[in-house]
Amino acid sequence: MADWDDLRVFLAVARAESLSRAGRVLKVDPATVGRRVARLEEALGARLFVKGPQGYALTDEGARLLARAERAEQAVTGALEEARGGTGALSGQIRIGAPDGCATFVLPQVVAAICDANPGLEVQIVALPRVFNLSKREADMAIAVSRPEAGRLTVQKITDYHLHLAASRAYLARHPPICTPADLKGHRFVGYIADMIFDKELDYLGEVGAGAVPLASNSVSVQLNWVRGGAGVAVVHDFALPSAPEAVKVLDGQVGLTRAFYLIRHADDRRVERLNRFADLLAQGVRREVARLEGLTPA
Repeated sequence: MADWDDLRVFLAVARAESLSRAGRVLKVDPATVGRRVARLEEALGARLFVKGPQGYALTDEGARLLARAERAEQAVTGALEEARGGTGALSGQIRIGAPDGCATFVLPQVVAAICDANPGLEVQIVALPRVFNLSKREADMAIAVSRPEAGRLTVQKITDYHLHLAASRAYLARHPPICTPADLKGHRFVGYIADMIFDKELDYLGEVGAGAVPLASNSVSVQLNWVRGGAGVAVVHDFALPSAPEAVKVLDGQVGLTRAFYLIRHADDRRVERLNRFADLLAQGVRREVARLEGLTPA
């Protein structure tokens, strides 16, 4: 007979595809993880994983168990929430995945305010320039710049945000004036590494008429620091400009972009009241913070 602890281990291995990574999540050694998986397989009379070059892959039996184990996980989490009293302060650990622009310039203030009101809450922000896999529980929820096209997910639009061309005053003083989009020709651009753009919504420069990108990074923070240092012209989030007083908008009123943030969650998490409440607070906070920061951006 399988017990809940063994199912927890099974879920960790299925999501991490590795005994060592699962062990780090569970805070036990990989050998213990392996023994627990073997015990579960023996109890069920079925092989759940196949070890290959890429790690531990689910067998057909393992894939069938995964769906049931996730439902059991949600039931246990929901029961614990009810036992704690669902209307009290939030507690426990929640991990948010987000693109680094949002994670760097918006989320710190929002999350700090939520934690101030809920001292028992621990929040981890994972800032990576890529799409998060919620099915593998890389995060409890994620903020994205486009709607996902597949997966058992719920999607909530949080807010629109705006971007403009920007450069430092020092750069503009050393180079020919930019009065029209045609004047951009010959100026040095800062932007994303083309083959590392993980979402089509981040492919900005084609929309503003930029050509080659001599200075490129997959990090918004690196791009902004190039702008602050006078290295060139870039498409910059309006909500990031208050942290870069050296930079000013270029062609404001002529060139601008609008994008949106979406809150992405696993569909089964709708039954977890703690995550529902946190998601509401997070969405409200991001909406307010983007509006506040954009309001601080000089026209």
